[in-house]
Amino acid sequence: MTAPDPAPVEVIVGPGPVVLGMPHAGTFVPLDIARRLNPRGRLLADTDWHIERLYAGLLEGATVVRATFHRYVVDANRPPSGESLYPGQNTTGLCPTTDFDGEAIWEAGAAPDADEIARRMARFHAPYHARLAAELARVRAVHGVAILYDCHSIRSRIPFLFPGVLPDLNIGTAGGTSCAPELAAAVEAVAAAAPGYSHVRDGRFRGGWTTRHYGRPVAGLHAIQMELAQSTHLAAEAPPFALDPDRAGRLRPVLARILATLADLAPTLRR
Repeated sequence: MTAPDPAPVEVIVGPGPVVLGMPHAGTFVPLDIARRLNPRGRLLADTDWHIERLYAGLLEGATVVRATFHRYVVDANRPPSGESLYPGQNTTGLCPTTDFDGEAIWEAGAAPDADEIARRMARFHAPYHARLAAELARVRAVHGVAILYDCHSIRSRIPFLFPGVLPDLNIGTAGGTSCAPELAAAVEAVAAAAPGYSHVRDGRFRGGWTTRHYGRPVAGLHAIQMELAQSTHLAAEAPPFALDPDRAGRLRPVLARILATLADLAPTLRR
C-alpha cells in the first residue's frame, strides 16, 4: 500500500507570543513532480537542512508552523505574484527553474507552466500561509501581539547569489519595516555578543515574502527572519548535508537566547 502524501503543513501549537515559521524545511516532492526533476534537482540541495532539529525545544510555548513540501515544488517564501524579492539580483522564483548555483533542476521541457504553478499554489502555498496567518491571529488575540521568527539556512558560499562568504547570522527586517526597532536591536545585540559568530542586519538577505507580508508592527504583528549560514551547523555544505552535533550544540544556545529575548520583549510591544 502506498503511503498517503503528508499534509502540506505541520503545526505545533504553543501558548506563547512567538511563532516559528519554517517554509523551507520540507523535503516532500510528489512523485509526479519528482520524476521530472533532473539528477541535480533530485539532490534537493537548497533545503534548509535540519532547521527543525536546530530549533526544537529552544523556547517553551513557541508555536511552530512548518511546510512539509520542498521549495522546488513551490516556494512558500515567495509572493504569489511571482515578482522578484531582490530586483536586479540573482535569485530563485515561486516555482524555481534553477538551483542556487543557477543550474537547471528540471528535465528538458519539464519545468512547470503557468497552469501547473497555479495548481501547486492552491495545493501547497495557500494552505501553508492560511495556517500561518491563523496561528499569528490566534497568538495576537491572546497576547495583544505576535512575533513571527522565520527560520532559514543557506550555504555560506554561493557565488551565483552573493560574493564571498555569508555572515553566520543574517537578520532580516525588510530594512527595519517588519518589526519594532527595539526588537531588531535586541536580536542584533544577542548576535553581536555571541563569541565566534559573525552577523549582519538587512544584508544580502533582508527577509523574504513571509517577513515582508506579515510584518506589520502598527497592527501588533512583528516579523523577523534569521538566515543561518549552514557552515554553523552542518558537517559539510554538500551531500548528504549531515548535521554536525558539535557545531549545532554551540549554535543552539545562541538561538535560544534570541528566542527568549523575543518572548521577553513581547509584553512591551502591546499597543
